[in-house]
Amino acid sequence: MKSLIKILVVAVVLVAVSCKKDTAPNYQFMPNMYESAGYETYGEAAFPNGVEAQLPAEGSVPRGFIPFDIENSTEGYELAKTTLVSALDSTQVDLDRGKALYDIYCGICHGNKGNGQGKLVKREKILGIPSYDDAGRAITAGSIYHTIYYGKNAMGSYANQLKEEERWQVVAYVLKLKSDLEK
Repeated sequence: MKSLIKILVVAVVLVAVSCKKDTAPNYQFMPNMYESAGYETYGEAAFPNGVEAQLPAEGSVPRGFIPFDIENSTEGYELAKTTLVSALDSTQVDLDRGKALYDIYCGICHGNKGNGQGKLVKREKILGIPSYDDAGRAITAGSIYHTIYYGKNAMGSYANQLKEEERWQVVAYVLKLKSDLEK
């Protein structure tokens, strides 16, 4: 039995060695991977219908993204102010995490106490940042979230920097700062 296995191994080795010819090129499996056709970037040859082939399908939603149904307008802001409530319940609110995010993204302008006296305001780089307790300024969880999502006046949007859950953590912390300033 062992001699039969030895004979088979020797035969396989001899067949493998005898098929190799240095004068002839080896076989290429999937030659398109070795010798692909060159295309110009965004050229018509790569995409017969233009660049549309790279755009996502109409109406598709990226993975992990939840669309915000309230529009970026004054009416949308007022709608969010009156109807939008936090997606987090009281057990999910983490004020320490909200504070950390607030200090990173908001404190530079709004101040770490929410009084509108951040470092950029003190250095007069940005002016007109209101305090959270200004008279006649009724801010709600919905209005804060809408402002973080779309931005308002000179403030830009933070929708790309903060995930939805993180935005709500910041909203909870801003409401805490507001209540602390009103005391």
